[in-house]
This record gives sequence, C-alpha cells and structure tokens, in this order.
Amino acid sequence: MVGLTRAAVATVVMLSTGSAAAQTTTGAPVPRQTQADDYSSYELLAPERQQFRILYDVTATTPGATVFLNPIRQGSEASDERVTDLATGQPLAFRVIRGTDARTLGLPNAAVDAEYLRIDLARPVPVGGEQRIRIDKTYKDAASYRRDGADIVFSRSLGIRRNKVVLPPGYELVACNTPVQVFTEEDGRVAVSFVNVQPGQVALEVRARPSSALAAPATPRTPTVPPVAEAAAPTSTRTPTLEASASARVSDRAFQDREITYWLQPPETHAFDISHDYTETRPGTDRYVNIVRGGSRASNPGATVLDTGAVLPVETLRGEAITKAGVDIGGAVSAESEVVLIRFPAVKAGHSTRLRITETYTDPSRYGLVDGVLVWRRAFGRPRNVVVLPEGWALTANAVPATIDRDERGRVRLTYVNPRIDEIDVLIRARSAGVTPR
Repeated sequence: MVGLTRAAVATVVMLSTGSAAAQTTTGAPVPRQTQADDYSSYELLAPERQQFRILYDVTATTPGATVFLNPIRQGSEASDERVTDLATGQPLAFRVIRGTDARTLGLPNAAVDAEYLRIDLARPVPVGGEQRIRIDKTYKDAASYRRDGADIVFSRSLGIRRNKVVLPPGYELVACNTPVQVFTEEDGRVAVSFVNVQPGQVALEVRARPSSALAAPATPRTPTVPPVAEAAAPTSTRTPTLEASASARVSDRAFQDREITYWLQPPETHAFDISHDYTETRPGTDRYVNIVRGGSRASNPGATVLDTGAVLPVETLRGEAITKAGVDIGGAVSAESEVVLIRFPAVKAGHSTRLRITETYTDPSRYGLVDGVLVWRRAFGRPRNVVVLPEGWALTANAVPATIDRDERGRVRLTYVNPRIDEIDVLIRARSAGVTPR
C-alpha cells in the first residue's frame, strides 16, 4: 500500500517566514497549524446593514491538534459566531484570543494586535486524518460591502481558493471581474462561485442591483444529487433538448470536495497508486462502491475514516459476486465487471463521514513506456487531481495546464484544478536518465 500524505493538498498556515514550531510558555514546542480544503460562502445581507454572513468550511490537519485558530479579519466587526463539527453536526466551544496567545498555539507569526477564534476540536486530529469544521460568523465591513448609486458592490481580497457569494433576495448580477459560475439558490437568491487557480489572492468585485424579474422567490427545487460529492457533467455526443437544459442543475463546482492523487509506479509496470478522499453526507449510506474502469485492474484496496483514523473492511468483487452482494453498478454486470466495496457505519442525519479510499491500479491502455518515454493519458472529471511521477523521471510534456512542484521525496508533482464542469484530457510524457530511448 502506498505511503499517504496530505502534502499535495494541505496548506501550511504561514503568515511569514519563521521557525517550524511555536513555543509554549513552558518552552515545549507546538506544531505549526496546518489546514486544507478551505471553502467560503459569503451571503450578502440587506445593503443598509453593510453586513455579510460567512460560512467557512476548513479542515484541521495537524496530527494530534486539539484546537484550531481562525483569524478575525482586521477592519471587520464580527458577530453571531458559531462553530460546528461537520462529522457530527454538533456545536464546538470557542473563544476570542489575542495574537500573542495564538503564537503559543500553532501560529508563531500571528499578528500581535489581531484577534483569533480559538476553537476546541471535538477530537484530536488523528495521524493521517483530519477534523472538519464549519465557522459561521457575520461581518460588518463598509469597505467590503457598500452601495454605489442604485447598485450594491461587494469588493474584497480573497485568499481562499474556493468561494461563493450569494446576493440579497431580489438582486440581479450586473458585473463581476472574475470568471464565475452563476446559479440560483433553493430560495431564489442568485449566487456566483469560482475556484482561484492563480497563486495570489483574488481582488474580487461583484456588482448587483434590484430586479423586478427576481422580486418573487423561485419555487424551491428538490436536488437530484447530493450537494457535496456531485459528479461532473458526463460527456455526451448528443445535443440536449431545450427542455432538458431548462431543468439542468448548475452545481457549485467550488464546493465539490473530492481529492484524487495518482502516484505513478515505474511505467513498465503500467501501475499507479490512487488516494481518493470524499465526504459522504446522505443519511443511511453505509457503503462506497468503486467501479473499476474497463481495461484496468485494482489491487491493494484500503479505506480509512479520516475523521477518526478507523480502518475499514474492503472487498473486491468480480462478475457474479457483484450480483450476489446486491451491488448496483448502474448497468449490466458482466464477467469482466469489477468493483471495490467498502462498508462503513451508516451516516446519521445531520452527520457526515470523510473517507479515504486507496488502491493500486494497473492500466496498460492509459499508462506505460513507449520507446523509452513514460506516457500517461487519463480523463479527469473531478475539480482537483494530483499526479506524481516516479522518482528520477523528468517531465517533458504536459498538455493540460497544471501547477508543478516536487513532493517530500523529490518527485515531480502536477496539480490540476479544473473549475469547469467538463472533463480534462490529461496527457503527460517524461524521460528517465536510466532509460535509453529507442
């Protein structure tokens, strides 16, 4: 089984350069706070209040951590704070502390004149796991949210990569300086959503005004898919009808929280290790079924509940065994059909479960060695995917834009963030000093 790491997706909270660990008042080292999977929703309230509600989802990833620190943005007046453990839906205790205290708890470079929420986690962060929380607060900030004649303007520098802004009821979007999705919430409010794929902050500006076309709330719709872990739109050669397009759901791409990492083994093996993290929210769901792609073979399956670190039982089923187990694969079962079945405690109403699925795939049609050249070609439908080359291989071609760095072992790592709803056709080629081209 591959050695797993959050290094490809975790964000180390580094407010400036400094030592790797803070010091407590007793001199004992405190690990620097790390986090991942940040997502913010800004709900604009009545314009005259100059307030907006923030729902901030974030994952604590520092092993053993029992607290999480969240800065209160300077210049904003905070109120109505509450914090929830996303695994159980239960409230978490918190209090406001100064930056001097935050420095002793995992943020060694915290601004001494700033304030922070000190949140008590429900459980210590397990090794190789995480703790997911939601911070709910309301900010009053005239510099960020204001009137401009008949318009309202939300103008704010955002460092979080995944964001949504929801307009007040009855307001239409008239301008936005960042490429965004636009969709309608269940209560009829218009929302914009985006994933920032650039290295710096986004100076977002959203402009809206009252509209008689949106004065009456829309009829709430019943979602046809769960709001978290929604699949990308399938590729089809058929043109959809106007009626189908009129009812098609535009989902919040930024909110999708699946993370998939591929660690490529030597190309002559045609094998690669996969780590797939996702959140299950549907009450009563007690299994995960991974349908192995045609032409691929899966081995070394494993599964962990990231919220607790618990290891789950795993079964690999083929052909008739799939039918006997009552597993629905969304189509006819053949002798070549293969699934990986993972069972876990049923999700309770108001709870959620974060899972990590690991496997080794062998796929000669999509990964291998051709005349001494490593070739990888695979379609990605999820927003966030990472590919790590084998050790000692130099990247020579990458067709789809990706950020490129090296992991803790020095291997080339490509991170793909796709804010669109369609698949990306990832083509990678690489060479090794130890392989002589033909």
